[in-house]
Amino acid sequence: MDKKLIIFDMDGTLVNSSLTIANAINYVRKNLGFEAMEQEYILRLVNDHTINPAQTFYHAKVFDADHEKWFSEYYTKNHESELVLYEGIKELLEGLKGKGHNLAVATNAYRGSTIESLTHLDVHHFFDSIACYDDVAQGKPHPDMLHKILDELDHSTHETLFIGDGSRDEIASQRAEIDYIMVDWGFTDHTDAVRSVDDLRKLLVG
Repeated sequence: MDKKLIIFDMDGTLVNSSLTIANAINYVRKNLGFEAMEQEYILRLVNDHTINPAQTFYHAKVFDADHEKWFSEYYTKNHESELVLYEGIKELLEGLKGKGHNLAVATNAYRGSTIESLTHLDVHHFFDSIACYDDVAQGKPHPDMLHKILDELDHSTHETLFIGDGSRDEIASQRAEIDYIMVDWGFTDHTDAVRSVDDLRKLLVG
């Protein structure tokens, strides 16, 4: 494969953060006086671009400062004990950097928790650019963060690839006119997706 810019989604693609995300959402709900939701229910909805997540999880029209504060509070206190890289991801990133590719992250997580997570997991240094929810006007499925990364690294769309695990990622890539690979070891299951990190490594690194 020619040298490319390869952009990764974070949660469900690089990082198994399902427990932390579900627990953080329930922590916000607890602070708002709501009952906890089942983890499986949260994870089924967290990548659904057709819902309003603020309404679904917090009965609010939009996320507010308290939602972000409480979510980040839980994330900061618990990410070291709950977050893990999917097996083989670090070796995949090492292989791609060894081939000379630029690497980036586009995530709907906030920047603070993203940097904390990637640093704790010892992969932050692999990425040439990171675009987060609070870095752009609109998160995925809008293409804003993909455009931000392209501008920062001065790459064209035809030499860029986006890898994610859900419809938000796929729609964002289509809107940015970037090639896309769906993976299914995260929160969702897609019949046409790459099913293991090893298969993705063979596809990208050889």
